[in-house]
Amino acid sequence: MMPMTPPRTARPATSAAPTSAELADDLRVAVARANRRLRRERSSDEITDPQYSVLAALDRHGPSTPTELAEHENVRPPSMTRTVGCLVDAGLVTRQLDPDDGRRAIIAISPAGARHVAETRRRRDAWLASRLDELDAEQREVLARAAALLVGLADR
Repeated sequence: MMPMTPPRTARPATSAAPTSAELADDLRVAVARANRRLRRERSSDEITDPQYSVLAALDRHGPSTPTELAEHENVRPPSMTRTVGCLVDAGLVTRQLDPDDGRRAIIAISPAGARHVAETRRRRDAWLASRLDELDAEQREVLARAAALLVGLADR
């Protein structure tokens, strides 16, 4: 087993602007750590991260085919078929034949699945809001600007 290294701290602020490579390294680590911490806040430990991601996609974008979900989630269709099967078995999504093409299935979130998504989002927002409450107004403003920039970078 590999020994655990202490958590990395942010690069100290200096008067010199970091290079793009240094900033990329810092942001990658910070975003990954924040994402891992936020993922722990969820409605149930019985729903895996990939299953939650599918539920959230269906909640946000509406019914989809398994192929569309696989493309959206960046997984192979057989993996999505297994994930959807687990969600159907748990009553979190429904699977119906496409009325226009009986060879295709349409996957939709069920009311129980929508409740899981809503509760997970509520828990994640509450956790993050409680941490943001610890910051002063200037720090929150910096994060607000950074959030907008990160969304812009991710959408390119």
